[in-house]
Order: sequence, then structure tokens, then C-alpha cells
Amino acid sequence: MKTILVTGIGGLTPRSITTVIRKNHPDYRIIGCDIDKKAMGFFMKGLVDQYYVCPRCTSPEYFPWIENLVNKEKIDYAFVQPESEIVEWGDYFEKNGKYPCPVFMGSKLLSESLRDKSIMADILKGTDYIPKTIKVTQENPCFDEVEKVIGFPCWIRATEGTGGLGSLRIDDIDSYKSWLFINAQIPEFTVSEFLTGRHLANEMLYYNGEYVKGAALECVEYVMANTAPSHVTGNTHFGRFLNEDRINKFCDDCIRYIEKKLGVLAHGILSFDLKEDKEGNMKVTEVNIRHMAYTGVMAKVGFDLIEDTIKIMEEGNCNGIERAPYYHYDKPYIFLRDVDVEPIVLDSEAVFEGHELI
Repeated sequence: MKTILVTGIGGLTPRSITTVIRKNHPDYRIIGCDIDKKAMGFFMKGLVDQYYVCPRCTSPEYFPWIENLVNKEKIDYAFVQPESEIVEWGDYFEKNGKYPCPVFMGSKLLSESLRDKSIMADILKGTDYIPKTIKVTQENPCFDEVEKVIGFPCWIRATEGTGGLGSLRIDDIDSYKSWLFINAQIPEFTVSEFLTGRHLANEMLYYNGEYVKGAALECVEYVMANTAPSHVTGNTHFGRFLNEDRINKFCDDCIRYIEKKLGVLAHGILSFDLKEDKEGNMKVTEVNIRHMAYTGVMAKVGFDLIEDTIKIMEEGNCNGIERAPYYHYDKPYIFLRDVDVEPIVLDSEAVFEGHELI
């Protein structure tokens, strides 16, 4: 039996990860922690065996608290999910030459560079991997540059965070000024050209620079889309699993470029968000340094990076992981997700046919 720590257990993705672990390893003991005493994962029956409210990862108390928890609960390894924590664990490794317990994540430099969308945009500037993008702040809104370099319509969002924080299509300079006023609490943003094509996602596993596995999907409709000005939220309501090798190839090429620019090897789970332009050319909008929200539903159709992560941490290597850089699903699966219910996987979109009243 192993004891696993899952951090940020209040979040959708950590809860999804924990659900898969519980199904695959019912004998394992799972410890959850979160900074919020009202975290959903604390109170979901059967999800965790023990839970703790923890300090913020930027607090001086955080790592002494984590070290004590690892010793007290005899933690074998951890799934660290919030990106802010991943960066701090990377910093801990650089200072101490080890993690508080075994984890599977990339270097601090790689994590920091991808977590901040403005840094990522600087790294990829001048390439075909990203849309035209500039960084703006409340103090320096770059009105002329937004209007003349990016042009309208454009897309604006916060440089940090997921779930489309602050995301909105802006159609003119007056709308841009209004957006800055309404979102005065967000200090820094990226403004980029507006892309009209499909929203794609790709989850990938790297081990010391080797691209081991990757699989793609399309986000078609969003949960509670009408509650967000952009009609884009962090959760997909309806999605398609895709067997399109060009998506995996594009994402791996992008990672290889980033590796060279930073002088580091890709390692850990990297999750892409992409948008296509009107010609169907893919552009990177975000690279998450962790499992993405779809990781649990992808596991249901055979692409289980959660179990692969467990094998890597338990065995200390990647030898037992199937090599599938262009993973193909065995059916044209689709999925449906909503608030407070488990995702539903269906074999194909054909299930939608023949149910209309005539």
C-alpha cells in the first residue's frame, strides 16, 4: 500500500486525479490538502482518507508544514497540481537538491516560463507557434500598440491563471479601456490577435527530454458559457477526442523550440491549449505545467497519464510506460461534462441522432 498526497484538492483537476487513483488503487491511502477550509475535495465521501488545511505555498511556513506532513503521514509521493505550488517545489529542489517527497514535474525554469503567459509569449515571439501577442499592464496599457500592432478584434486575458481568467474579445479601443477599468484588480494581461478556429487541447508526457505520450481533443462547447463575457470558461461541456497527428507534432515541435531557448529538457506533464486561425493554422494560447482538467475523462478512454505518473514515481524511471507520442483512440469518442456530475463518455456523435420530435 502507498500513501499519496494530492495538493489543491479543492480544484476540479486534483479531484479528477484522485478519483482515478481511488478506482485504480483502492488500497492506496490518499491525503488531500488545500488552503481553503471549504475545499470541495475535503467533503466528498470516499475521495480522500485524511485532509488538511495548508499554508499558502508562498508563505515561509509552507515547506516546514509539508515536510512535517510527509513525515507524519509517511507520504510516498505527491501529485502537486496548482501551478504556483509547482514553481515553489521547483525552487525548493534548486535550494535543497531534492523534493520534500518524490514528484513528477519539470525544472523551475521551465515551470516559471510556461506558467506566465507573457514570458511564454516572449520566448515564442517571432515564431509561428503563437498569435501576435503583447503584454500590457494597468500602468502601461499600450493603447497605440494594441490598436496598430494587434488590431481589432483582439483577445485579452490575464497572464497567470487558468479557466480563461479575464478572457474577452475586444472590438474597439473604447471596449479595451472599459475592460481595463472593470478588471482593475488584475495587474497584467496579454493581448493577442483574435483566432476564429477550433479550440484544441493536447496532454503530453515527457521524461528527461523524451516525448513519451500525447493525445488530443477538441473543446466544442463550455459549461455555463453564458456566465462568462467571452463565452469561454475553464470547463468544457462537450468535447471530441481527436486522432490528428498534426496536433501532437505541432506541440512537440513547440516544446523542442522552448527547450533550446531555455537550455532545459522537458520533463513532466505538459498540457497545451491551442486555437486555430481562419486558415486552420494552430497557435498556442497556453501551456499548463500539469495535468489538465480533461485528464480524468481521457483516462476513461484509454489515455491514462495519471496511472503513468504513478508508475514513474513508484519505479523511479519511465521504462514501464508505453511509447505513444501519437496516441489514437479506438473509437471516435466524445464527452459531456457539467457542474456537480461525473463526465459522460459516449462512443460517437451518432448517439445524438434520431431523438428529435417530428
